[in-house]
Amino acid sequence: MSIDRIRNFCIIAHIDHGKSTLADRLLEKTRTIPERQMVEQVLDNMDLERERGITIKSHPIQMRYTAKDGNEYIFNLIDTPGHVDFSYEVSRALAASEGAILVVDATQGVEAQTISNLYMAVDAGLEIIPVINKIDLPAAKTMIETVKAQIIDLLGCREDEILLVSAKTGYGVDELLEAIVQRIPPPKGNPEDPLRALIFDSKYDSYRGVVVYLRVFDGELKEGDKIMFFANGKVFEAEEVGILKLDRIRTGKLTTGMVGYLIAGVKDVHDTRVGDTITTANNPAKEPLPGYREVKPMVYAGFYPADSENYQELRDALEKLRLNDAAIVF
Repeated sequence: MSIDRIRNFCIIAHIDHGKSTLADRLLEKTRTIPERQMVEQVLDNMDLERERGITIKSHPIQMRYTAKDGNEYIFNLIDTPGHVDFSYEVSRALAASEGAILVVDATQGVEAQTISNLYMAVDAGLEIIPVINKIDLPAAKTMIETVKAQIIDLLGCREDEILLVSAKTGYGVDELLEAIVQRIPPPKGNPEDPLRALIFDSKYDSYRGVVVYLRVFDGELKEGDKIMFFANGKVFEAEEVGILKLDRIRTGKLTTGMVGYLIAGVKDVHDTRVGDTITTANNPAKEPLPGYREVKPMVYAGFYPADSENYQELRDALEKLRLNDAAIVF
């Protein structure tokens, strides 16, 4: 598919403003997930996420949408955390996107953490689509005009650029899908240049090793390529490359502008650092993508086993946990 028909975007929202529910409706409307597989907060895999109604890990997913102009588009949604503790993860998701849907609860208005992430999106040059959600709630009727004024003051946008949506009922979601096509620009990049791909997340698979989530900015990534990580210079072979639906779909290659995954026999998640650039070892790019920095831990905890004899068991458990989350330091 032509790069002009790709749209990469994320969703910015405060906790409990309906971001995961809106993602559910987008997946439903684009028929990305069969009805029998749909559950609430489908992109939130952890039990804790569903229990608390928060998003901790970024879950990218590809959708295909046929717009009113008759053309089919690829939407790559990168679901982002709303809590300030995950600000670096949010920043990498923003770096992989050209646009962002700003979701604001009609009964709560704009909140501080929303502003923090919004400013990051604006600084990254993203196209912002403001959405007022939960307009089906009785309390929303008296608040909508106030919330509109807050958004206009914050973004400097026109009132007619703000979309009214109910993620719960699906109202306004069709208009949002068209806005994604019309207002979010397609990716830029040169397919002929050496490969440059941004790592925005990774997870550990006990059978395959590290699964890297990435966005291709220049060139293309193919199975069999010798790839190199800029941050540490380590070289691996691309064993499997594909796109992300609810599960991994193997495609053999990713072209400029695409979002997908890479499996390359990496056994340590610390070799795949969020924000790092992947290139090919035989024809490396001259410069990495900008913005990479070492992750700074935001939450600290001290704990120890009740029985000192269990110290090694605790350490082993932490080592296993660290395999799946490079943010953990101990």
